[in-house]
Amino acid sequence: MKTYDIIIIGAGIAGAALSYELVTKGFSVLLLEQDTTPQNATRYSYGGLAFWSGTTSFTSQLCKESKQLYQILSQELNSDIQFRELDLLLTIPQNHNPEEIAAFYQRFATPPQLLKVNQACELEPLLNREAISGALTVKHGHIHPEKTTQAYIKAFLLAGGKMQIGKVLEINPEDLLVKTNIETFSCKNIVVCAGGFSRKLLKISGIPIQVYFTHAEIIETPPIDLRLNTLVMPAILQRSQLEADSTTNDKLWNQNNQLGWILDVGAVQFQDNSLRLGQISHINTNPDAAIDSVKSEVALRENIGRVLPELKNINGDWHHCLVAFSKDNLPLIGKATQSNNVYIFSGFSNPLVFIPPLARRFANYLAGSKDEIITKLSPQRFVSEQ
Repeated sequence: MKTYDIIIIGAGIAGAALSYELVTKGFSVLLLEQDTTPQNATRYSYGGLAFWSGTTSFTSQLCKESKQLYQILSQELNSDIQFRELDLLLTIPQNHNPEEIAAFYQRFATPPQLLKVNQACELEPLLNREAISGALTVKHGHIHPEKTTQAYIKAFLLAGGKMQIGKVLEINPEDLLVKTNIETFSCKNIVVCAGGFSRKLLKISGIPIQVYFTHAEIIETPPIDLRLNTLVMPAILQRSQLEADSTTNDKLWNQNNQLGWILDVGAVQFQDNSLRLGQISHINTNPDAAIDSVKSEVALRENIGRVLPELKNINGDWHHCLVAFSKDNLPLIGKATQSNNVYIFSGFSNPLVFIPPLARRFANYLAGSKDEIITKLSPQRFVSEQ
């Protein structure tokens, strides 16, 4: 049995980017993914890059590093990731005070500009002016998340990395073995990048971890003739409060519990003119819970129709995935426990922005470099609460 320096579990953008960064540092790396065509959070992402959204010195630093990295990433990976800039439009509900919402956004590194209803509708003609009291706008980066992930994987393989399709059934943290439905692999280090499935996988392996997940639900359309000029999102994200409420008692996550759901209406159009519309965030502590797709799609379309009426009945397919998060909105990066070489790289609240620079930093950290930011993001910050 070959022993790898590092086995990465999960080939979403987190696992793909980290695998690439590690193999370029000279590590022998095996990347494991359960699906030939992953149905994960990366696959169903809007692709937005909120470089403007830093609120602390180190999140602002990561946003800056990320923007610089994305400027050259297509060239570095030798693949088109469809990196571009577009207008983000944050809609303010009709019954809310625009000035109060704008004041909340002053905490960000680049505060969005407040628009009146007429200005918002000029920027995005598909908006229903009766549904909003105003909007905020800021320049926003955008990529094709699937193409970016595949670009990382392609570069990883060309650099000598290995990839295997197989479902990980269990991790043996003592012997550093990873058992899949196909075979068992040996390594010196394991990094779990399994997104919303990270908690379940580590729990099965006897490792408690405070990373959580929502069941996210979106509609994906084929290319259409209608033109959406902006990336539309709500200025008041209910998902943030839902996540905060669900993590107040970690014991609730040790059983199958329904902890609530919300709907944040958003929409984006990709360069091939297809749309992603959503999203419902539904917290059920069972990652394998059945979701009523018919009921969810009705709710999605009804609410999308209030903000963007012409998109309500557009042809498209409902999809579901898990989205990982942490209780303090910062990712978990580092050893899952102090006693072995099992690591986690998950729980990103701003994933497409933070993952590329943090993957590079974490790879350097595993190669022996000190990094204050990686140290701050250690899962050990929550150990006293377990």
